Amino acid sequence: MKIAIIGSNGQLGNDLMAIFSENYEVRGLTHDDIEITDIDSVKNVISLLKPDIILNTAAYHVVPEAEKFPAKAFQINGIGALNLAKVCQDTGVRLVHYSTDYVFDGSKQKPYTEDDRPNPLNVYANTKLSGEYFALNYCDKSFVIRVSGIYGKVPCRAKGGNFITTMVKLAKEKPEVKVVNDEILTPTSTSWIAKNTAELIKTDTFGLYHMSCEGESSWYEFAKVIWDTLKLKTPLYPASVNDFPLVVKRPFYSVLENRNLNKLGINQMPGWKEALKEFLKNFNSEKQNSPF
Repeated sequence: MKIAIIGSNGQLGNDLMAIFSENYEVRGLTHDDIEITDIDSVKNVISLLKPDIILNTAAYHVVPEAEKFPAKAFQINGIGALNLAKVCQDTGVRLVHYSTDYVFDGSKQKPYTEDDRPNPLNVYANTKLSGEYFALNYCDKSFVIRVSGIYGKVPCRAKGGNFITTMVKLAKEKPEVKVVNDEILTPTSTSWIAKNTAELIKTDTFGLYHMSCEGESSWYEFAKVIWDTLKLKTPLYPASVNDFPLVVKRPFYSVLENRNLNKLGINQMPGWKEALKEFLKNFNSEKQNSPF
């Protein structure tokens, strides 16, 4: 089976490349190789590569920037997904498209299932939701996977890092660090997303899936595990979202329940704390490859 991974040099794309290369013929595609906002580029690449499956991780995901440039965000997150869905439908290629927990507004205060109604609060989330609808409604053989609080070996290119690398950097540079304890999510390793995606594509049960680690955490609890595992000495304190200027409206609760994966019996996602400790220990011990 031939698989093409769009955004292969990104945080999630890097782990998808690693996991899928073990069993499949994989081609990684970066922005230099394909322009998903241009349907002719999508047609040309797919006709040349003739993949069986396309995994799309490309996204405009710097949330404050999306507020400033909504048209650009929609072109990538919405029209890009539409173009891929149309061409995949026409060519019989299966599509895996990744989305976000931010499609919810947080008011439920309990884990969101795939059946819950989205209510995105910002431009980024709205454009990602449009991409979900395009993928699901224009391609019969599509999987849409929502993820939450992701981190991986390769820092996020657009943001210059991820939460872990940011925390470690702050711990080195600041006399103290404050992190909010009233915004709740589920930190999720991109390696585990890649592993569970590999199980999902073995099925033909297309549709919408949540794929996050189990449990829930505040950003402060997330940081506390980083501090304890890496033995960081800088004082860490809890704070409130009200202590920081709210640049963009965000959901303060966006925990996902992997209900549809559980229905298929293929939910492999571990507890968030277990996965995080595993990640931190592995990469703290491999200094030459460590993002720290």
